[in-house]
Amino acid sequence: MTMYDLDSLARLANAIYRQSLPAAALNETAVKPGLPEQLIPAPAKPSKASSPDPPAEPDLRPEPSYYFLTRNPIKKSADPNNLTATSGRDVNAIRQDFPILKQKINGKPLIWLDNAATTQKPLPVIEAISGFYRESNSNVHRGIHTLASRATAGYEEAREKVRRLINAAAPEEIIFLRGTTEAINLVAASYGRNRIHSGDAIILTAMEHHSNIVPWQMLRETTGVQLRITPITARGEVNLSEYERLLSRSTRLVALTQVSNVLGTINPVRTMIEMAHYYGARVLIDGAQAIPHLNVDVQSLDADFYTFSGHKAYGPTGIGVLYGKKELLEEMPPWQGGGSMIQEVSFEKTTYNSLPYKFEAGTGNIAAAVGLGAAVDYLQKIGLAWIGQHEQELTTYVRTLLGKIPGLQLFGTAPLKAGVISFTLEGISQEDLARRLDREGIAVRVGHHCAQPLMKHYGIKGMVRVSLGMYNTREEMEQLAEAIAKIVKQLR
Repeated sequence: MTMYDLDSLARLANAIYRQSLPAAALNETAVKPGLPEQLIPAPAKPSKASSPDPPAEPDLRPEPSYYFLTRNPIKKSADPNNLTATSGRDVNAIRQDFPILKQKINGKPLIWLDNAATTQKPLPVIEAISGFYRESNSNVHRGIHTLASRATAGYEEAREKVRRLINAAAPEEIIFLRGTTEAINLVAASYGRNRIHSGDAIILTAMEHHSNIVPWQMLRETTGVQLRITPITARGEVNLSEYERLLSRSTRLVALTQVSNVLGTINPVRTMIEMAHYYGARVLIDGAQAIPHLNVDVQSLDADFYTFSGHKAYGPTGIGVLYGKKELLEEMPPWQGGGSMIQEVSFEKTTYNSLPYKFEAGTGNIAAAVGLGAAVDYLQKIGLAWIGQHEQELTTYVRTLLGKIPGLQLFGTAPLKAGVISFTLEGISQEDLARRLDREGIAVRVGHHCAQPLMKHYGIKGMVRVSLGMYNTREEMEQLAEAIAKIVKQLR
């Protein structure tokens, strides 16, 4: 099979997509990656309304289904049943790095299938945090003594590791915060309140986590900005035709998840960023569920902002990252005031610090940053390409097993998914099912998963969610399916 670079795939996909459009629609098409400027139709002049009215006739265009998301796309192995042989990694050896997996729950070996909520921590991360407190505990940047120098070096080394992980252009584009939620709130408060006004529009998708919904609603309350919601298809994919229809010159920001925490859908974020940029909109990507599964290159994606949490990527809680393009971060005012974010303070005026410290007021979670740096090292040692392949194979396998269980309904059937499988089971409440699985040592999550609008879309209040990590095994998938099948028999 001929291999193409991502730009070639983008042009090919766009050409195929444009061939499906009615002739009249070509004058309004927003996606033109790679086309010569003279062949790009000028966008229609924006109306006074923030977005065009929906068409009277239903849209019969086929849904695009092209994806090009990572620097190193995951390749299917020849034998999905033999993970170790095809990958060159030993899952059982990896499991030895995670001490929590050695314990028993209710007399049964722990099977951790709640990785989308938080991942377990390998020994190098645990030891990095412990070592910091044993040998280097100090505040950073403002001391000249030995421990301050050690702490500062560890903190800034972690920043550089994150920069390399996501291929940011410079370390000052990496802001340490508590997590994805705080990062999105920072962008909403600093960028949003200064650059987005009444009559402007922000576009979200129907599969967003609450942390990528509520901050924009709060911004709407203070600025009057309009929120536009991109619907999803029956397979749980973003409907790109509708997304294109929502885009206009009044669109100031698009905020979307790269990987759904409920459906596992991997969204075509690079394409969506290109489409938004054509209309002059900025794009924020919620990468909380992407970082532990995919290679992410923010420069290749051309993301304006990218956010993620350390604890979902085998790092500690209380630490997360906001990436922003340097020129945008420099224009944004500080979000919080206090120590570290200043250069000079008087009662008449304060001069703010340079990036990234302008957004890191007060004492940060220094030990957690060091732990995050160790988690990045660990991810790269194992290899994100292998992790993605391993989890993809497990996802396919467990979906096949669960699909054979009577009364079990799976949600999210996109062809490209991360290791998240959500379902309901007829005849039993989610909570009761989770409690019964816990008796077997199996940890899953139930509820709305901080995605209540998505639950409303499906007409239910919640789902059971199984989410995978690098240390999960084929045998655990079989034990999960056997435990659920046993529960079904008990219900009859």
